[in-house]
Order: sequence, then structure tokens, then C-alpha cells
Amino acid sequence: MSRVSSSDRPLRIARRVLEIEADAIRALIPRLGEALLDACQLCIDALQNQGRIVVIGMGKSGHIGSKIAATLASTGSPAFFVHPGEASHGDMGMITRQDIVLAISNSGETQEIAALLPVIKRLGLPLITMTGQPDSTFARAATVNLDISVAEEACPLNLAPTASTTAALAMGDALAIVLLERRGFQEEDFAHFHPGGKLGRRLLVRVEDVMHTGEEIPRVSAHTSISAGLVEMSRKNLGLTAVVAEDDRLLGVFTDGDLRRALDRRLDIHEATMGEVMTAGGKSVKPSQLAVEAVRLLEAHGITALVVVDDHDRLVGALNVHDLFRAGVM
Repeated sequence: MSRVSSSDRPLRIARRVLEIEADAIRALIPRLGEALLDACQLCIDALQNQGRIVVIGMGKSGHIGSKIAATLASTGSPAFFVHPGEASHGDMGMITRQDIVLAISNSGETQEIAALLPVIKRLGLPLITMTGQPDSTFARAATVNLDISVAEEACPLNLAPTASTTAALAMGDALAIVLLERRGFQEEDFAHFHPGGKLGRRLLVRVEDVMHTGEEIPRVSAHTSISAGLVEMSRKNLGLTAVVAEDDRLLGVFTDGDLRRALDRRLDIHEATMGEVMTAGGKSVKPSQLAVEAVRLLEAHGITALVVVDDHDRLVGALNVHDLFRAGVM
């Protein structure tokens, strides 16, 4: 494939863009202080009062605001984005007196947002602003202003929002993660907000959701011949069979490995019993355990199937790696 140009100018431009945007984020760090803590507390107070974080922004700041709202919501801080143009034509009705407003504007003078300030004030809503001009109209009107000013845009004309939107996004992420930590948001909570994702499946799917039950469970008694046990194991196709007492209490398991060991001992598979060749006890899990715990057990012991027992060690299910693959936890 031929290059458009052999010059390294495009790469130098690209590297310069990343350097400018990285510098813009680094410049935010020393500015973090009381303003961020106050903004965080205002959000916590609103959320504890059943309010939401309403994010508004116009143009490129609106796109950033939409992403910040999504990040807040997915990390346990109820939030949504409202387009300021639409808000002036009815969407302000989505906002309640319990909410808090986060307005993003690099100039701090965006006309469509300025038109909403009287309504925000009339509702008595706390206002957090992210602006690149600390002396702007929005910054002065805010309950708390977060300074996201940048030395320059990455655009060579210093016009297109590039470094400024990067800084706004990074500040939004900082606020969201501080809120996550302050509100005690845990991995399990994250899973509930992302049930369709891989993490959600790993933290929500339990053994009882994927295990085989009833007649699908391979089981035999200790007095069953090895040959009959093999038939049961093949018929149920899970890679093992459980060996149980009359009350279904687990005595052991029989797998391909146990069969190989029995053949090495030159046992008669028609005469020897499962009780003679089973692995006593065997590896098992409980129905309420996370499916990912079953994965760890399989991996740790180099096996491909497990039996499932209740708190009284009675057989209630069985599963193998294919069940866990289908559940999306492996």
C-alpha cells in the first residue's frame, strides 16, 4: 500500500495534537481543590434527596455533556443530558426542584444556556459550571465553577474545540469517579447497571442460572457397575457422573480420568462398582455461588465439569465448561 506522502509532517501534527491535549489535562490537576469537593457534595446532597444530575451543553460541549451524563449514570449517580435548545421549548419540564444542573461551556457565555439561567435560579437549583473563562457570566452565576481553561486548542487555527473538550471530558470523569468512591459504589453495583456487558454477566450470573437439573443430572449409586456408570455419563453428556447415596447426598464423582485409572488397574468394568473407582467427595459448588467462581474452580484444578450441591451436600445440579461459555462468563 502506497503512502500519500513520504513526509513525516502528518505524524508530527498528530503527535502535537496529543501533546497539547495531554498538557491540557495535566494543567487541570493543580486546579483540583475545594471547588471539586464542593461540586461533589452538592451532587451527593441532590442525589440523597432523590434528585438527578442534569447535564446541559451546546454544540461540542453538548456531545461531551452527553457522555459525562452517561458516565455518571453508569457509575451510580443518576444523571441525564438535556439539550439547552430543547429545554427552552418544553424540556425544562424534565427537571425537578430536587435536581442539580451541570452546565458545560468553554466560553461561559453560550446564548442557549444563558436563556435557561433565570429558570434554573427560579427553581432554586444548585448550578455547577465547567467553563474555560472563570470570570464569565456562567462562572459568576454558578454555585460552584470548575475551571477547565486550556492554554491553546490543538486546532492550528485555535478555533475548533479540541483540547478544551478533552479537558471538559476529563473533568467530568474526575467528578464521576469521586462521586463513585464517595457513594460507596461497588463492582456488584456496576454489574447491575451493565447487565448486558461481560462484567455484568460475570457478577450477576449464578451457578443456579446455568446448571442442569432434574433428569439432566448424571447420577448413579455407589453399587452401580462401571459400565452402567459410563452409559449414564455418555447419555447426559456433561463429562462426569455423580455418585450419590439413597438420599442424594454426594459421595463422589466419576470422570474420564477415573475411567483411565480403572483401566490401568485392569478392573473389570462389568463387575467393579462406581464406589470402587470414583473420586471421593469431588469438586462441587453451591447454586448461589457466582458462575465465575465455578470457572475459577475448573481452571484451578484443570477439570471441565462440576456437580452442584446444597447446604446439606445433596446433589441438585451439574454443569460443564460449555454451559459457562454459553452464559458468557468464560
